[in-house]
Amino acid sequence: MQVTLTPAERQQAADSWRQSLAPYLERRTGPRKVTIDAVDAPATLWNPALPGVPLPSLSDRFVRSNSDGAPLPSSDDAIAFAPVTRLSRWIESRQLTSERLTNIYLNRIERLDPKIRSIITLTRDHALAQAKAADAEIASGKYRGPLHGIPYGVKDLLDTKDIPTTYGAEPFRNRVPSADSAVVRRLTDAGAVLLAKLSLGALALNDIWFGGQTMNPWLLEEGASGSSAGPGAATAAALVGFSIGSETGGSIVSPAMRCGVTGLRPTFGRVPRTGAMTLCWSLDKLGPMSRTVEDAMLVLKAITGPDPGDAWSVPSRLDFDAAAPVAGLKVGYIAQWMKESPATDVDRAAMDKMKSLKMELKEVSLPDWPYSSLMPVLFAEGAASFEELTLNNQMATLRVQVKDAWPNLFRQSRFLSAVDFVQADRLRRKVAMEMARIFRDVDLLIVPSLRDEQLTITNFTGHPSLTLRAGFVEVSEARSDWAPDPENPLPKFNPPRRVPHGITILGRLFDDGLLGQVGVTLEKAFGVVSEAPAGF
Repeated sequence: MQVTLTPAERQQAADSWRQSLAPYLERRTGPRKVTIDAVDAPATLWNPALPGVPLPSLSDRFVRSNSDGAPLPSSDDAIAFAPVTRLSRWIESRQLTSERLTNIYLNRIERLDPKIRSIITLTRDHALAQAKAADAEIASGKYRGPLHGIPYGVKDLLDTKDIPTTYGAEPFRNRVPSADSAVVRRLTDAGAVLLAKLSLGALALNDIWFGGQTMNPWLLEEGASGSSAGPGAATAAALVGFSIGSETGGSIVSPAMRCGVTGLRPTFGRVPRTGAMTLCWSLDKLGPMSRTVEDAMLVLKAITGPDPGDAWSVPSRLDFDAAAPVAGLKVGYIAQWMKESPATDVDRAAMDKMKSLKMELKEVSLPDWPYSSLMPVLFAEGAASFEELTLNNQMATLRVQVKDAWPNLFRQSRFLSAVDFVQADRLRRKVAMEMARIFRDVDLLIVPSLRDEQLTITNFTGHPSLTLRAGFVEVSEARSDWAPDPENPLPKFNPPRRVPHGITILGRLFDDGLLGQVGVTLEKAFGVVSEAPAGF
């Protein structure tokens, strides 16, 4: 730990160790034990809105794109891949019933999910009942909005009443909640149809769960990335209309990149986590994963807003206009990041596209700090969330036991220094102030999606992030979230395989709507969103 003690100081500490530590241990070892339940949150709340830093003044306005009048396709597969923007218009006009659409997805799941293992629990009967109820309401003139009758899936860490919610982990395989999570409840109120509980890497890490590894529909030899592996893969393969993922350190961005879908990580506090598995109270975020940007915004509108069960959730406005102009917006970028890996020619071409759309690019900078020094916060919160599993060694039942999986990380986290935790928390505020400084000068940032620094910084500061497909790249080796294993090398490809590649734009706190507006314009300009993975 790089703490120097003289022999006398070391002896003094050792002599008093048992007595000085006893009060900290009594809570869990007795004689006066205190049970801390999963719903017991810490007293300290992270608020990304810093004192003295003004938030954007926003309207509460949501303007959809005009209907393009596209006719209903004759092919079930073409209907399945259609964006929610079109599906909703067909359902609203009664050209398409929710029951038919639900059966289209159920048939595709039966036929195609064995290739990718994206579904933990299929809710067939529940979905068909919801679909029939949606059709009856619409026929009677009660239309709830653009998600009415749309089948969707949720990452299997969101509670669903009387339907298993397993966290993708062996100790929770038989866990059945008694109530819906806030997000599921809101989607039900919007008329959406719950079709499936989707896979996640065990306890929200990477893409391996108790049923195996979820695979990338674009490249079946590699994992879908995680931890929102199921939402990414199922959405890309058109097994659902849209999905809900979660992110603590990259779990929406990474599978959105790998699977070529849109991933929206909202501002921290915008979407309530009530009824969702807690990994980290001050970092977890829930957000939509979809096939287009506007689809993600339609979902965000339905799930945004505070809930009493989540002390971190806050009132917030959503100002989105799908047709708003983007000319004149200032987009920041860090020059070195855009020159080197993991940035690609697709990222750099996106910057040129922004210029052609009359957006103004402006170089910005961040201090050269050790941003990974923030990680004690994530590891300490995660280890606290699953203390019982760690201390009782139920972590040993998880499928993956490598050095970078939770079992080892949570055991190591028992020995984190509380002093270093506090110092990491203080560094977090300094980093947040640096981001506030940057956003005084720009409206948005464009960053390489999988750059470690940006994922760490923005997850800790809580800024909203939008990842969308922008082009394609070629890969000569399968990609993985896991540390390299020389005994099990990844498949290599000759010739290289063509796979989608996305860009990520970041916005000011609670200015998620502007991200959507810019994303809609960029998506049209890139013109690559409609291509589907071969074989699906």
